[in-house]
Amino acid sequence: MADAALEWTRAAAPDGTSFIRAGSGAPVLFIHGVGMNAAIWQPQIERMAGRFDLIAIDMLGHGQSPLPPETPELADYAKQAIHLLDHLGLKSVTVVGHSMGALVGQELALLAPERVDRVASLNPVFRRPPELAKAVRERAAALTGHGDTAGAARTIARWFGDPVPAELTVAAEKTAAALGEVDPEGYARTYRLFARADGDHAERLPTLAVPALFITGSEDRNSSPAMSAAMARLAPQGRCTVLSGQRHMMAVAAPDLTTRHIVDFLTDGEVAAQSNGADAGAGFDSGEFRRALGSFLTGVTIVTTIGPESEPRGFTANSFTSVSLDPPLVLVCIAHKALGHPVFATAKSFAINILNESQKAASGIFASKAADKFATVDWRPGRTGSPVLDGSVACFDCDMERLVDAGDHSILIGRVRDFQHNAAQPLGYCRGAYVTPGLSQEALAAAQPGTDVGAILENGGRILFLEATDGSFELPRGRGLGSASDGKSLKGLFAAKAIEAQLGFLYAVWDDAGDASRTHVYYRGTFDVPAPSDRGIRLIDIDAIGDLKIADPAIRSMLARYVRECTEDAFGIYVGNEVEGEVRPLARSDAASLNQGDQG
Repeated sequence: MADAALEWTRAAAPDGTSFIRAGSGAPVLFIHGVGMNAAIWQPQIERMAGRFDLIAIDMLGHGQSPLPPETPELADYAKQAIHLLDHLGLKSVTVVGHSMGALVGQELALLAPERVDRVASLNPVFRRPPELAKAVRERAAALTGHGDTAGAARTIARWFGDPVPAELTVAAEKTAAALGEVDPEGYARTYRLFARADGDHAERLPTLAVPALFITGSEDRNSSPAMSAAMARLAPQGRCTVLSGQRHMMAVAAPDLTTRHIVDFLTDGEVAAQSNGADAGAGFDSGEFRRALGSFLTGVTIVTTIGPESEPRGFTANSFTSVSLDPPLVLVCIAHKALGHPVFATAKSFAINILNESQKAASGIFASKAADKFATVDWRPGRTGSPVLDGSVACFDCDMERLVDAGDHSILIGRVRDFQHNAAQPLGYCRGAYVTPGLSQEALAAAQPGTDVGAILENGGRILFLEATDGSFELPRGRGLGSASDGKSLKGLFAAKAIEAQLGFLYAVWDDAGDASRTHVYYRGTFDVPAPSDRGIRLIDIDAIGDLKIADPAIRSMLARYVRECTEDAFGIYVGNEVEGEVRPLARSDAASLNQGDQG
């Protein structure tokens, strides 16, 4: 009995194979890794027994099952599983295997595809790089079949860390107990196979006929993400998932997370059938997904064509990218729900106009449902007849090469017939707002020497400050942007303090109220976390900034705005002086649908 709420049955097949069975529903066969036994799957059994018929096998040489042949092959372990399915009267199952068990699960699916519905490979190995292969084979050669306490301790260190983190102590102890119970000879024979079988499926994975999940931890060096990705690439229905921060025994160390991914994979087909192609992930936050996509800084385009009544049509989009140089192909996306979708989906040609920084108003109009969008812009027909807007930074006049449906959008792939471009500053778009990169750092470097240039540098929710001897705090700043050799400049300060900073967008500009010749300019930026030192560098959580002793009231006011805008994820630029001015927001309402190509 696993606990008071869950009962499982341990039994044996006629050939001596030992197994655990619990739950009811669609059958799932669990196959453990080298040195473990069926009970290692207890966390998954506890979490899945209410929905599935769970069978956990003791592989040959492990638990209470008989030894494998002296020189076994993967097929020996796969045939053991097939015999168990025959004994239980199961026509087919989903297979979940860990490490060596993942290799066995793949072998089972390749050897008897009619017996496997799906296969999930947890922390699988594949084509080890030379240094790892050498280390594994040396460990295999050192096995005597008489047990190795020191070797077990080294295994735990590889799987959990050395020392084992406090939060993983219980999982590590459970794993160590399983290692201590394994038959030494069964372990040795199986491990020697494990050491040499990592490439056995390289030529056969392209024939894998079932959906396959290859899932590992980002910190699993011996069953690396690259290995899972390579297998997923080869398997026709393969996909790879990497769990951040996890190591080799993630099924035990992070059972909730790992089991959720297993269940998601097991129920993928069922959910897709029930939803008839609708969103299968109830926990997927589409709003958060859109915000994440919005972190990519793009340009802004207006896509144009001529409609069936010879009328010009157009919509605003930032979902534009190049596809190919030879032949010259570009693409842009339009939402199925867009008013102009039927026109663009049937067009023979279209033009993509990349906007300059003065065309923000046109972008807003073409993103709206305005009746006559072209009344506000000057344009001419391009080579294909599609409208080319005057003043655009660049324009690509295209024939329709291909229309591809993708989710709730259509992808228009165009073969470029003609193009033009100039040196104007482009209009940018990021996180739901327009940005204008025209005020370059190069221009600032040439500004008058009295300009005070500083930066709000963020990394992981912390801001970099410099602490003075009196306990006050200030942002990094200098006289002008300067260079690393100019000790009084901002870049000179970065060099002196060994701060690896990357300046981003302009954040605030104000004139000094006491000195009319002095201007303050502050940028947003990021930094690489510095090594501990006595250089006065302090990393302060954004939420704690309000408690700091900051002498300059203008800096205090700017930081208070920064904290507020971080919370709202909506930034503006302050222009004025240290006493009064205004925050000019980056327009959001007119640009709200840029990511979608929603109008038209």
